Amino acid sequence: MNKIKLILLVMLSALSIQSRAQAPHFNHNAIFVVDLQKSADFYEKVMMFDKIAEPFHDNKHIWFKIGEHNQLHVIQGAKEIIPHDINIHMAFSVPSLEKFIQHLEEKHIKYSNSAQNSTKPTARPDGVTQIYLQDPDGYWIEINDDKY
Repeated sequence: MNKIKLILLVMLSALSIQSRAQAPHFNHNAIFVVDLQKSADFYEKVMMFDKIAEPFHDNKHIWFKIGEHNQLHVIQGAKEIIPHDINIHMAFSVPSLEKFIQHLEEKHIKYSNSAQNSTKPTARPDGVTQIYLQDPDGYWIEINDDKY
């Protein structure tokens, strides 16, 4: 009888573990833009993201791969560009912030530090350095040299 109770206890424990909710993981970010092609060009040429298939096929969506299992969904339909606060931003890491800054300068893309008063990168308290730029609709993007 003890053997049966032990087996039942193990089975119930396994079911209990399987039924617990897992923490969600990041999947995608969606932005609503005025000019889909202008935004797509920015994310493809400036940010160097690869376009990926999107299911709508309606000329109002373009999706980009921004990580191993992460995407950026760019959606046309915004009526106007509205101001965005720098504290609400997407952040991406690069192996060399200096090389990415050079890339931005070659593309004539404006960037600044977090205070928006210099192009000199800001050092966070954890030692990571960062700059900020905006996409064509004014969405803020942080680029940093954090380790992968």
